[in-house]
Amino acid sequence: MRDILLSCQGLTKRFGGLAAVHDVTLDWARDEIHAVIGPNGAGKSTLSHLLAGDLPCTSGRIQLTGQDVTHWHAEKRSHLGLGRSFQKTNIFLPLTVAENIRLAAQSRHQRLPAHPMGWWSSALTDAKVLRTAQEAMELAQLSHRRDTVAGLMSHGEQRQLEIAMCLATQPQVLLLDEPLAGMGVAEAERMVALLLALKPHHAMLLVEHDMDAVFTLADRLSVMVNGVVIASGTPQEIRHDANV
Repeated sequence: MRDILLSCQGLTKRFGGLAAVHDVTLDWARDEIHAVIGPNGAGKSTLSHLLAGDLPCTSGRIQLTGQDVTHWHAEKRSHLGLGRSFQKTNIFLPLTVAENIRLAAQSRHQRLPAHPMGWWSSALTDAKVLRTAQEAMELAQLSHRRDTVAGLMSHGEQRQLEIAMCLATQPQVLLLDEPLAGMGVAEAERMVALLLALKPHHAMLLVEHDMDAVFTLADRLSVMVNGVVIASGTPQEIRHDANV
């Protein structure tokens, strides 16, 4: 049986008279990469914003790990197990790899001080935070770069770092918006390998324009045009769909 971690039913978002997303019903299961593809302006990023809680929906329903989160804000959904990477890399460029990941881990392991002056204690003394950060760094295959300043890394490594920061929040669902954008062949291959390694323990929504990568990674594909899903199925079914 598929372990459904994220789903939406009849999801719609209107901006005035324009339906950027219209009546979309999809789901994402653990150990599965479900890619959403389509031309620019199809509604893919808007769908991601709705699922993440960055935009309120006009109508429809969203469930995350069995709970109705339709009216939850983004932070609350994140704490329930939803992680996200963005089209534009979102990291702290002056900090090292380890510092970036540790900051993300701290958001999940906030501790109350044992005494009034405890607020001044170093985060470097929190074993739980450091362990979570180290595990995320290893999963993202960045341990060898732990002391490198993020701003000095290649574009592909910065994208890996963003995913490592996402992993440090211990998500069950990953929303990945064009994770391979702007990469060369070697960097794209490393990212594909990383996403496949993460798949067994996560449900993934992949929005991506690199069709070679999409058909390599995706277990299921949904095609959006003008805010509507016109086809959904296996990569083989989508390849042979006349409408697509």
